[in-house]
Amino acid sequence: MNHYDVLIIGGGQAGIPLAVALAKSGRRVALAERKHLGGSCVNFGCTPTKAAIASARVAHLARRAADFGLRIPTVEVDFAAVIERARGMALASRNHLAGRFGDNPELIRGHARFTGHSGSSFALRVGDRPVTADQVVLDTGTRSAIPKIEGLETIDYLKSENWLDHTELPDHLAMIGGGYVGLEMGQFYRRMGSRVTVWHHGPRIAPREDEDVSLAMQRFLEREGIEFRLNVDPKTVEELGASHVFIGTGRHPNTDDLGLETVGVEMDRGIVKVDKRLATNVPGIWAAGDIRGGLMSTHTSWDDYRILESQIAGNGSRTTDRVEPYAMFTDPELGRVGMTEQQARQQGRKIRVSRFEMAWNGKATEIGETDGFIKVVLDEDSGKILGAAVLAAEGGELVHMYIDIMNAGAPAAVIRDAVHIHPTLAEAIQSAVS
Repeated sequence: MNHYDVLIIGGGQAGIPLAVALAKSGRRVALAERKHLGGSCVNFGCTPTKAAIASARVAHLARRAADFGLRIPTVEVDFAAVIERARGMALASRNHLAGRFGDNPELIRGHARFTGHSGSSFALRVGDRPVTADQVVLDTGTRSAIPKIEGLETIDYLKSENWLDHTELPDHLAMIGGGYVGLEMGQFYRRMGSRVTVWHHGPRIAPREDEDVSLAMQRFLEREGIEFRLNVDPKTVEELGASHVFIGTGRHPNTDDLGLETVGVEMDRGIVKVDKRLATNVPGIWAAGDIRGGLMSTHTSWDDYRILESQIAGNGSRTTDRVEPYAMFTDPELGRVGMTEQQARQQGRKIRVSRFEMAWNGKATEIGETDGFIKVVLDEDSGKILGAAVLAAEGGELVHMYIDIMNAGAPAAVIRDAVHIHPTLAEAIQSAVS
């Protein structure tokens, strides 16, 4: 009863649906999870952060009431209630996931670790329980990478994994890191009422983006009162001069205590090496989600489940040859897909760059959301979209029109020649390629 066709380690956005799908295909499947189901997305990432950001946006709009001809004299923030709302959504999602397990797929609570081979199978321990499996899928996710800052170990600093435990609004928050976590959460705390200073080691925030995008984002955030310290690596907590510290300097893979060395799985600085089928160098061992390198996001992790279902129980046709979009849920949002202008030029592509200001869009003007712009990088010869950045209200939604066109392999003319409803923000998507 301790042998499985497939053992999945980690109950994240790839592991759970994969367990259910493989069980339905007739395989005996178990999922090992040492803590909470749902991975980072459900427990401290997507679900609770977007709930909190929604509360912050309501507060922000209330403060802008006069722009819409309304009077709201004061806006009072009940920070503990905001945190409790976000925490409740995370808990509800986690509890819902537990209902997907029973006899098959089976949920085994405990830390899983390889101990070697057992004949043609893999031998592991999950907690105190020995198990064997013909195939193993690794979906163990990542944790906050903590920088070396003197005195950090002496304070109760915030990070992605514990921010929901802090119900006291910081007076002055030092946000370490000017990437996606730092900017989203920095704006959240600022709109809740904290003074926020973002410390970033590089010359500009959101360094993955084109310079015009990251500079515009910084300008919008500065307008709300967020302060930036760029090109700095703080050495001590005292240097920060803040009441609270939030670490948002990247992620570290949870692969250091899996016993992968006992079966010979190759890694690179903690990242599990995989091919485009998500197969490791050891036949029968696969990796999904953040630990397989590349874009660390919920939607790519979820698509990893579809790839692995195809590889383990299907015809093997699905791979990581895919269009990978992402979003930053600041306000305005940044929806992104494909190449930046800089990447396209570095590759020597013959391109045309089209840009459209949101202030020129009728609906954006009418709803008071004129910040931002849309930037599309087009192949000069084929007219196909190589990449796009939608820095706008609902940018994470609007970018999907470009995503779908890129997946279809169609030229931007398909959007250009369509009829879009007026007045809508989606008209700007068309205007940007007209």
